[in-house]
Amino acid sequence: MASLNGTFDATEVAPAVPLEVLPPGKYLAQLIESEMAPTKAGDGQLLKLVFEILEGPSARRKIFDQLNLVNRNEQTVEIAQRTLSAICHAVGQMHVGDSEQLHFKPLFVTLKVEPAGTDKYGVYREARNKVSSYSAAKAGSTSVAPSQAAPPPRPATTPVPATRPGTGSTPPWRRA
Repeated sequence: MASLNGTFDATEVAPAVPLEVLPPGKYLAQLIESEMAPTKAGDGQLLKLVFEILEGPSARRKIFDQLNLVNRNEQTVEIAQRTLSAICHAVGQMHVGDSEQLHFKPLFVTLKVEPAGTDKYGVYREARNKVSSYSAAKAGSTSVAPSQAAPPPRPATTPVPATRPGTGSTPPWRRA
């Protein structure tokens, strides 16, 4: 039993409401917490990351990610290292000895939504956000809400030739 230091009156406090899934899109955010933690199986380590959205209607909401940096599976480690590299590039810190060097530096976090359903282990999960990428925040840039996203670029009206006119050679951007 735990004493509540008096009587708690739940009629005076609004009950907690689950947060809705954020719409897919880019959010200006900053890393505010990070820690290494053991994997559930205990045979590896995760870098757990907590980002905070900096602006817009979702300001102050948290985004969570984890990077499996120590694992028996080399491909899993490579994916985690590439993701960590993307974060480092996005915040301009190329040589990092402590994850705190990445804290409180703005970057864009692109989210997608994983729909509700049963995972490969047979566990039902509600719809949730998943980080799909990290990118640099340009000076003066703002979050791109899904309804404010720019329309896709229009196709060029003049086709790009497959070879350089008069040379018969393929330009560098067309070479395999």
